Amino acid sequence: MAAKPEHYDVIVKPIITEKATLAGELSNAVTFEVAKAATKPQIREAVETLFNVKVKAVNTVVTKGKVKRFKGRPGVRSDVKKAYVMLEAGNSIDVNTGL
Repeated sequence: MAAKPEHYDVIVKPIITEKATLAGELSNAVTFEVAKAATKPQIREAVETLFNVKVKAVNTVVTKGKVKRFKGRPGVRSDVKKAYVMLEAGNSIDVNTGL
């Protein structure tokens, strides 16, 4: 299956944090920041097409933006939607070396 341009719009970037790395080691999961309007089937299709892997499950969470102060003035960070993509056994995506 060829990658469509909308697949690149669904996945924004991989998330490389301690929590994401631990999830990858324990349950063969990869964490991505995705578009807020992206659905689980769209995320599954995009990951399977772009990385040539089989996806077992997709879990999503919306992290609400924090209220922070910028140069003394209050501001709000943007909301972020994250997708935890569980891969089938034998499949892997190495996001640490670059995409």
